[in-house]
Amino acid sequence: MQTDSIPSNGKRIMFTGGSGKAGRHVIPELIKRGYEILNLDLVPFEDPKVFTLKTDLTDSGQVFNALTTHFNFAGYEGPTPPCPPDAVIHFAAYARNMLVPDNECFKGNVVSTYNVIEAACKLGVKKIIIASSETTYEVCFGQGDLEYQSFPLDEDYIDVNPMDTYAISKLCGERTARGFARRFDVDIYALRIGNVVEPHEYARDFPKYVNDPACRKRNAWSYIDARDLGQICDLCVQKDGLGFQVFNATNDTITTKIPTKALLAQFCPNTPIMREMEEWEAPLSNRKIREILGFKEEHNWRKYYNPG
Repeated sequence: MQTDSIPSNGKRIMFTGGSGKAGRHVIPELIKRGYEILNLDLVPFEDPKVFTLKTDLTDSGQVFNALTTHFNFAGYEGPTPPCPPDAVIHFAAYARNMLVPDNECFKGNVVSTYNVIEAACKLGVKKIIIASSETTYEVCFGQGDLEYQSFPLDEDYIDVNPMDTYAISKLCGERTARGFARRFDVDIYALRIGNVVEPHEYARDFPKYVNDPACRKRNAWSYIDARDLGQICDLCVQKDGLGFQVFNATNDTITTKIPTKALLAQFCPNTPIMREMEEWEAPLSNRKIREILGFKEEHNWRKYYNPG
């Protein structure tokens, strides 16, 4: 992974929550692209070549200190003390509801996001990427069988008004990012990340996803391959000058054997469709990252599961 054989692009990224489900695939993708990574987490990264600094992100003092530390022990060999990173990618969070009581989920997610954004901005970091969520589109953890307001689900959605604690915490993170980007004139990109799929999950989960479309309504029949999420993070780091932005982070296509228009007519007949959608376009649309960031998926689900 992080070895001398991988050419460096000279950029240093501090990645929070890298030991989690998404991070353990995103970090290797970033390393392949030449970044030096320091993982800020409470548990070690599964590959010991990636240095983990145990950091409680709800403690602002720890966050400020962590953002000005060496990436590994080799840092002590250089002539100068450590400086802030080129970019911060903040994925650390309680990953959903029902892991801890709701008030702890809200506190942990909101306070940690605030601390990371504040510290990065005040230390002069010009590129910050935070993990928001598909849940902000209201249905995923909403109470009862809810309907989406419109399709496609895109970044200009009429109004995001989730009712559950996890999604509200993510929406608070977006608003924090928006305010700090304006105040400090920096780029902060919030990724509304879809249902994260790891490589081993295609064989295990996609037979049900594809053959029982009703079970995927809460995820808008969409997903993001964890490795493609790494590419998205790389593209965000490369793309400067956009200020505050929200990007859906999903793969291209719907996770059904039924084309998008027919699927939505069957399961959401009363939901308006605001524009012509591509034949197999994911309802949680990634058009913005394709057009603005140049995203080209590498891991379409049909490469790993043949629906027949």
